[in-house]
Amino acid sequence: MKALIKIFFLLLFISCTQNYEYENSIKIDIKTLSDDSFEGREAGTDGEKRAAEFIKSRFEQIGLEPKGDDGFFQYFNFNKSSNPHQQPSLDSDSKNKLESLNVIGFIDNKSSNTVVIGAHFDHLGYGNSSSLSTIKEIHNGADDNASGVALMIDLAKKLSPHGPLSSELNENNYLFIAFGAEELGLLGSNYFNKYPTLDLKSINYMFNFDMVGRLNKENSLAVYGTGTSPIFKQTIKSNNTIFKLTENESGQGPSDHTSFYLNDIPVLHFFTGQHSDYHKPGDDYHLINYDGLDKISKYILDLILDLNDNGKLKFFKTNDQSSRMSPKFNVTLGVMPDYLFDGKGMKIDGVSADKPAEKGGIIKGDIVIKINDYSIDDMMSYMETLSKFNKGDKAEVSLLRDSKIIKLNIEF
Repeated sequence: MKALIKIFFLLLFISCTQNYEYENSIKIDIKTLSDDSFEGREAGTDGEKRAAEFIKSRFEQIGLEPKGDDGFFQYFNFNKSSNPHQQPSLDSDSKNKLESLNVIGFIDNKSSNTVVIGAHFDHLGYGNSSSLSTIKEIHNGADDNASGVALMIDLAKKLSPHGPLSSELNENNYLFIAFGAEELGLLGSNYFNKYPTLDLKSINYMFNFDMVGRLNKENSLAVYGTGTSPIFKQTIKSNNTIFKLTENESGQGPSDHTSFYLNDIPVLHFFTGQHSDYHKPGDDYHLINYDGLDKISKYILDLILDLNDNGKLKFFKTNDQSSRMSPKFNVTLGVMPDYLFDGKGMKIDGVSADKPAEKGGIIKGDIVIKINDYSIDDMMSYMETLSKFNKGDKAEVSLLRDSKIIKLNIEF
């Protein structure tokens, strides 16, 4: 009851401050979604549903039309297995069936083409099996992914029929989707693509935001999916004056854009990089780079403006790691990859305590180039190599450290 009362006053506060400037708007949205009253927004919980109600209220304030199956909502069921290593599944009839939902708003410009702008809103609750912390407390997920949802809401406000650009951006309709249960395996976006609330063939392209709140001093921004349409590379470069872009052609990755790519829809996925608070209770709103989000929002809007008069975009299948299934593996080094690294190998951005990497002497900044006789060229080859080992196996890891090759022994 206390949580509901707190949310009521948060919504009341926002409704009374609809004319606030950009920074305050996006900051309030992130602060609200990452508040303890939502209890970490874990899929299938009341906290996730309360967060969905908040997003719905923001869509209503902006003037979006509902485009779910039930107003703004699209409900779906999933099975959360008691085995933490087993992937949850949609539409389960088991006794462990839980309910999640997508929140969907629409701007109808009477076009035959629709642009999808999405971000997942669920997180890890009090710390599920995906948590990297041993502490059982609320994981508020300010960057992952209240930041992406707030950016989506800000763009909805700018693109709305009441916004300053409504007359300039009417060559496409715009569909805004806050996805549920992404952390359990892209379940919300998967469900939408199986049961779309508009014709999938009408979707022009999809932009996805996941962890966009920690832009660093170098303004490093990763953009995935640049090979999924021939116009994307030119567009992201010609509109960029600020960012150090890390491009990845693949249309597949660990976020909701993958579900659209697999249905032959061009996608771009935006990401500011992993950090030491990832999937931990410390991912809180005061650590967000709000000026950085302002820069990203303006950049995304420029991309949308540039693409506005290009008609229906051509779709390309990508041929790199997107064509390879993500391998299953039973061991880990216990490291955090640097997803902004675009060189050869797998660069380490963090090392977990008491895991094989730390025990073997691997440190932050090392670049893994080989494990035993298996060459490591990128993230996919790293995961493929891990799949060849079992717990208790020993291996020699070759690393680049300060431009020198060193070899360390580890035990999985």
